[in-house]
Amino acid sequence: MSVPNDPVILLSYINTKLRDEFPSLEELCKVYSLQQEEIKSRLSAVGYEYDPALNKFV
Repeated sequence: MSVPNDPVILLSYINTKLRDEFPSLEELCKVYSLQQEEIKSRLSAVGYEYDPALNKFV
């Protein structure tokens, strides 16, 4: 699966998937064969961090 390159669109895409389909970032990455650290790094670069308690990037 390909994810959006633009970090703001990526943020929206990932948070929507987490809200609607997945109980954790780990599960989302496992199902779609994504690198969890890469997603975290790309979103951290624009000021967002994953909050496991909320299951979203904030």
